[in-house]
Amino acid sequence: MEKAPSPISIPEKTPLQDPPEASPKPYKKSFVTTLMEAATLRSPSFKEDTYFISHLKSSEKKAFQELKDKLMASYGPDGECTMWGIPLLGGDEKADVILLKFLRARDFRVSDSFHMLEKCLAWRKEFEADNVAEEDLGFKELEGVVAYMHGYDREGHPVCYNAYGVFRDKDMYERIFGDEEKLKKFLRWRVQVLERGINLLHFKPGGINSIIQVTDLKDMPKRELRVASNQILSLFQDNYPEMVARKIFINVPWYFSVLYSMFSPFLTQRTKSKFVICREGYAAETLYRFIRPEDVPVQYGGLSRPNDLQNGPPKPASEFTVKGGEKVNIQIEGIEAGATITWDLVVGGWDLEYSAEFVPNAEGSYTIAVEKPRKMSPSEEAIHNSFTSREAGKMILSVDNTASRRKKLAAYRYIVRKSTLV
Repeated sequence: MEKAPSPISIPEKTPLQDPPEASPKPYKKSFVTTLMEAATLRSPSFKEDTYFISHLKSSEKKAFQELKDKLMASYGPDGECTMWGIPLLGGDEKADVILLKFLRARDFRVSDSFHMLEKCLAWRKEFEADNVAEEDLGFKELEGVVAYMHGYDREGHPVCYNAYGVFRDKDMYERIFGDEEKLKKFLRWRVQVLERGINLLHFKPGGINSIIQVTDLKDMPKRELRVASNQILSLFQDNYPEMVARKIFINVPWYFSVLYSMFSPFLTQRTKSKFVICREGYAAETLYRFIRPEDVPVQYGGLSRPNDLQNGPPKPASEFTVKGGEKVNIQIEGIEAGATITWDLVVGGWDLEYSAEFVPNAEGSYTIAVEKPRKMSPSEEAIHNSFTSREAGKMILSVDNTASRRKKLAAYRYIVRKSTLV
């Protein structure tokens, strides 16, 4: 069976124009740029625990049993000791995963792990955390904007997005954080988002037992959100140990990178291995390393729109690279007369020219400019368009990066629906 030809074709490169007269001077990195690049370099990627008891060291197995014994002695076989609906003294593997999270968070120090666990149980009871996921807290305007679960990463971890730039608006800030009661309500809502994400976890050895956090730092008001940020961080650190497999920071301003490069030597290797720091303008490239394009929200250079997930799993996208000085044509052939083709296409950081045309098969027919060539700005979202053909032919989607030296990641997908007319 012959292999189907690739729909992507690359015309002969158009050489970039040589600079007039003298060549440019050698580029010297500034102090800030050097620090930013150092901060962007990640430690070896975080490797999530398997949570198989058989994979533990002998000292860790001993600590695990000691923690279980302490719990039994404190609460008794019939004591109320549950988290996320899982009895911690039930003896099943789900309980083992939770107990190992508390041990890992305290480096298997049994006394410290037990103290953390007790405080967390007390907090969940006082906060009524088991019920918060189903409450209507009245933050509809923040859903899908400030903090929200959206899709999964390439390994199956649920992904939580966070973006606080909307709070630069003073009216919005006052509505949400205007007094102590409003702040408490917001914190409860933020816990609600996390609890909904945790409800998607397996709590099973070898399964998906943590989430991914993506935090957008663009336009984030630092001073105004200091109190709320500190309280959120404290709540999560104290009560949700080892629940985050990776923390991805996007649209990071230069000063954050500088600060990170300064305090990173004081972080543990395990903590640093969870961090991914991405400068502004590189969100799509960074997120694509961990999340498929069809699961990345359109505002971050992906193909996923808010209502897409309501229609079931997203249609997979094909990924490709557009090199600097290169033009790429995506040819979608075999379109019958009367058929409708719908496509999505995105290039991370755009800043190039895009066009679409339909080429009929019949000789003498004219090529139709479906979308005339236009410059796509770096901030533009994915193209979503459709075209109904009157005759058989092919669609050609073009991305022209000949005016740039920067390599860019891109993705597209399409579906062709045949005419229902007989």
